Amino acid sequence: MTPDDVVDFAATKTSRSPLAHQELPVSATPPTYAFDNDDPEAVGRHVHLATLLDEFTIQRLSGLGDLTGRRCLEVGAGGGSVAAWLADATGPTGRVLATDLNTRHLPPNPPYEVLRHDLETEPVPEGPWDVIHARLVLLHLPGRRAILARLAAALAPGGALVVEDFEATFRKMVLAAPSPEAAELIDTYHTLLVEHVLPAHGNDPSWAARVPALMLEEGLTDVDTVMHARSWPGGTAGALLIAANIAQARKDFLAAGMTPQQLDEVDRLAADPRLLVRSHFTYSTIGRRPAAK
Repeated sequence: MTPDDVVDFAATKTSRSPLAHQELPVSATPPTYAFDNDDPEAVGRHVHLATLLDEFTIQRLSGLGDLTGRRCLEVGAGGGSVAAWLADATGPTGRVLATDLNTRHLPPNPPYEVLRHDLETEPVPEGPWDVIHARLVLLHLPGRRAILARLAAALAPGGALVVEDFEATFRKMVLAAPSPEAAELIDTYHTLLVEHVLPAHGNDPSWAARVPALMLEEGLTDVDTVMHARSWPGGTAGALLIAANIAQARKDFLAAGMTPQQLDEVDRLAADPRLLVRSHFTYSTIGRRPAAK
C-alpha cells in the first residue's frame, strides 16, 4: 500500500442508502449471528479483521493516554489481538478481561483474563472499568442500545468507552475492477449484504453513525468520532473479507437472489489483484465518564 491508498475521514458527505435512516426491527426470537465463530472460515475472518483494523484501533486506544495499571474490558475479543495489546499497555499492575460469546479463537494461556459472556443476556462484568473497548460487536446485537447504556454505566469516573463499528450503508466500494460487469457484481454483493443478509441476522449497518449521539444521551463527555477507510486490492485482507463473507453466509446470499455462479465469481474476484475495493467506513467513537469532583 502507498500513502495515497490510505484515507481517514473526519467527516464525509458520501451519498447513503435509505436504509441508513431506518430503525431495523428487533425480532421476538433473537436472530443468530451471521458469522459464527464455530465456522472454519472464522479463523481467516479474525486474521483479516486484525489486518484491516488493528493499526487504527491501537492508534485510537493509544490516544487515551498512559494505560499503565488501568482496568480494561475488551468485549467481543475475537482472536484476541487487541486484548494482547491492552495487556502489554497496562503492564503487570493493570487488568485486562477479554470476553466473547465464543472464546475458541483466543489463544491458550494469554496474558489477560478470559470470560465466556453474552452481552445480550448477562450483566457487564463487574468493574468499574477505566477502558471498555468493543469492536464490530454492537452492530450485530439487537439489544445494542441497552448494551451501550450498560457499558457506559460500568465506567469508572474518567473512564473511556471506545465503540468501533462498520458503517456499511455507504456505496461506491469498488475503486477499480477487471471489467464493468465485475464491478457491478461486487456492487450487487454489497447491496444484498447490507439490505438483506446482515439485517436478517439482527445487524444494523447504520448503527455506527448513531453512537456519538447515544453516548451523549448516556452522559458521556468529550465524545469524539474518527472515520477510517482504505483501499485493498484483490488477494489482500480487505478483499478477502468479501470471500469470507460469501463462505460463511452463502445460503443467505442464495436466498437473497444471487446464483451459485455469481457467488463463485465474487469469490474469484476477491483474489484478483485487478480488483481494488474500499473497506467499510469504521466509525471509532470515544466517550468518557465525567471525572469525580
